[in-house]
Amino acid sequence: MNKGKVVQVIGPVVDVEFPGELPAIYNALSIEFDVPGQGRATRTLEVEQHLGDNWVRCVCMGSTEGM
Repeated sequence: MNKGKVVQVIGPVVDVEFPGELPAIYNALSIEFDVPGQGRATRTLEVEQHLGDNWVRCVCMGSTEGM
């Protein structure tokens, strides 16, 4: 499993950086994060574009609030 880092969130669009191999377009990514006052949250992202510099652009299938 390849692990990446969320580098930018603009509305439902999330950019993720990967140190190694990039996930293929239309692959699903799963992320977990802490939401202040609400605990842990999990979201699913779909890869839409390879941006270069090991970044992928994704669309989040839920709310990105607190991400």
